[in-house]
Amino acid sequence: MSEIIRVEDLWFRYEGTDFWALKGVSLSIRRGELIAIIGQNGGGKTTLAKNLNGLLKPTKGRVLVDGLDTRTTPTHEIVKRVGYVFQNPSHQIFESTVWREVAYGPTNLGLSEEEIEQRVKWALGEVGLQGYEDYNPYDLDYGKMKLLTVASVLAMKPDVIILDEPTTGQDHAGRHLLSKLSRKLNKEGFTLVVITHDMRFVAETAERVILISNGEVLMDGSTREVLSSIDVLRRAAIKPPQIVQLASELGKRGISLNALTVEEALEEVLKLYNAKSKAPRL
Repeated sequence: MSEIIRVEDLWFRYEGTDFWALKGVSLSIRRGELIAIIGQNGGGKTTLAKNLNGLLKPTKGRVLVDGLDTRTTPTHEIVKRVGYVFQNPSHQIFESTVWREVAYGPTNLGLSEEEIEQRVKWALGEVGLQGYEDYNPYDLDYGKMKLLTVASVLAMKPDVIILDEPTTGQDHAGRHLLSKLSRKLNKEGFTLVVITHDMRFVAETAERVILISNGEVLMDGSTREVLSSIDVLRRAAIKPPQIVQLASELGKRGISLNALTVEEALEEVLKLYNAKSKAPRL
């Protein structure tokens, strides 16, 4: 997979402060990846994400998006390539109808009316909001408002979509829907970067995890590798999924359970049970 974003020795501090929110971060994001950025509040997750799409500019170092330096490239050019779905839908929604909200981005790209209509219909179909075109966005429940913000970014067809805390305020069904949608969009070719505290969502959704602590990358690897590194997670004050904690405790008792999700745990337990039932009795 080719590289879409490169972060080189990124340092960032907010104007008027002496605190470095990011300290020497370097990483590469490849096209087609589905990445979760995890860490405690104040650790630098959102600051890093906003540097990825030009909403923030590096204090030192640089960020390249498809070869474009975010320090010198206008933000409106960067956001065509990296879309950002805010944590709070009300920070993003401002139009009077669902249709107008989703059409806003494509309209500002200067697309034809026919192309705008096609993109709006497609984006609403992707998130399951067909039939809501004439609704006022603020008449939707929180879960549908969140899906609307995803559709409004999706309609611009950026290479990368950043989802900031997508499961906040969601029930189990909403979390499952967003996990399924994230994987679907990823299979359709979009690169996804998810900022989240929801370790279960990470385990069920992401392929790669970047752990941020005190403005630095503490770990960067496969989801299984990072979420299974309990000691490293503890250093960042992160609790792994309960299934991982269970597997760790079972491991101390000589029972190997290599699972991140309930489904994986069930499969592993059934294998152990079947192996035991087939073993010859002495």
